[in-house]
Amino acid sequence: MSLKIAFQMDPIGPIDINADSTFRIAEEAQARGHSLFYYTPDKLAFDQGRVTARGWPLTVQRVAGDHFSLGEEQTVDLSEFDVVWLRQDPPFDMGYITTTHILDMIHPKTLVVNDPFWVRNYPEKLLVLNFPDLTPPTMIARDLETLRGFREEHGDVILKPLYGNGGAGVFKLAHADSNLASLHELFSGINREPLIMQKYLPAVSKGDKRVILVDGEPVGAINRVPAAGETRSNMHVGGRPEKVALTDRDREICAKIGPLLREKGQIFVGIDVIGDWLTEINVTSPTGIQELERFDGTNVAEKIWLAIEARRVG
Repeated sequence: MSLKIAFQMDPIGPIDINADSTFRIAEEAQARGHSLFYYTPDKLAFDQGRVTARGWPLTVQRVAGDHFSLGEEQTVDLSEFDVVWLRQDPPFDMGYITTTHILDMIHPKTLVVNDPFWVRNYPEKLLVLNFPDLTPPTMIARDLETLRGFREEHGDVILKPLYGNGGAGVFKLAHADSNLASLHELFSGINREPLIMQKYLPAVSKGDKRVILVDGEPVGAINRVPAAGETRSNMHVGGRPEKVALTDRDREICAKIGPLLREKGQIFVGIDVIGDWLTEINVTSPTGIQELERFDGTNVAEKIWLAIEARRVG
């Protein structure tokens, strides 16, 4: 089976070929005989009833500094493709949301991964709210006094932007920390969105586990350990990936959330688990598959393509 695959992603030039999950997915697709096309989100358009993108035929190779080559630039009708990957990184802003609306118009005839309707409706820090028994105490609010009341009840907390990513803007506030009002003022000056506050989990010092699910089933995990002096474990900010096994609790969490992810077309998902608690369900642009492959030898990209190919055959 040879499929026509389009990747909607951030610029391919600067990516780290040893860490980027989109690159690994493209590499595996090419090895399976699929043809690749690449464009950036700003090149997506709705044009008189057609969903189009201006981009390039793509070839990838695992050579640092020479990891891709492009064919002649062209405008394509995305309804003529078998699969479109929605793979640009957040921020999950109106630009991002608009791309999901446009891609909705060709899905599911063209399979968009992950399903854009549910990516839009299940952003990372909101989908977990459907599973309060799996998550630490959590509040989403904009009102300062409401946030103060939550911290008064729970002590040390984590405060972060509701639609942030990569560990940006994440603060640990001890119960006696006097900076809550200042941070609230800072965030309020940037946007009109609520903030998310969660009870601080001391277990984060031992790592923030990224569990990878393919079509609702867990395929493995990596542990991300914060750098010295850091609360955040994101690899973007110096977190160190380590080999780790799935625990019974991890499997329990996956068993509860997996059926919903599968039903809603979320084929490639990364969840974050600290200690025994689920903190995020990442559906927009999850990563971690290259680290998992190095640690465990698990070819997650192959499993992803097997799930996609099964849908296309069906």
